[in-house]
Amino acid sequence: MKHFIATCLFSVAACLCMAQNAKLPANVNLKTLDGGAVTSAALENGDKPCIISFWATWCHPCNRELAAIKEVYEDWQDETGVKLIAISVDDARSAGKVRPHVEGHDWPYEVYIDENQDLKRAMNVVNIPHVFIVKNGEIVWQHTGYTPGSEEEIIEEVRRLSQQ
Repeated sequence: MKHFIATCLFSVAACLCMAQNAKLPANVNLKTLDGGAVTSAALENGDKPCIISFWATWCHPCNRELAAIKEVYEDWQDETGVKLIAISVDDARSAGKVRPHVEGHDWPYEVYIDENQDLKRAMNVVNIPHVFIVKNGEIVWQHTGYTPGSEEEIIEEVRRLSQQ
């Protein structure tokens, strides 16, 4: 039994390491807030880090995290050149609420809608909020959930990547 548990833990750790070195899917269709189309290939920031945050209008922790980042986002951009892209996973029934929600919160982020949750599935997102940091098309860091102050963990990773 001990060997089985150790094998399982090793397998999970190996999967997590591989997942963090995965490439960002490039050919997944997303909607813009004005109803246009874009592919996930547009989710980039040159050679600077890019934060990709999966969220939904009904997800309170998601909204708290994006609001907390908004308070420091301009400083983060000045310091590191980071860009945040918020991907709403609201489905067809609630996708119409995304634009007014974003405008009501005055979020300065690029926001796209993954109405069919194709990108969510491609990136193995199970729970939201789920944040990825991508650099040069490669997923280099991720975390799920939000507790106040966890945005500091995000910026520390962005700072580390900015120095590379």
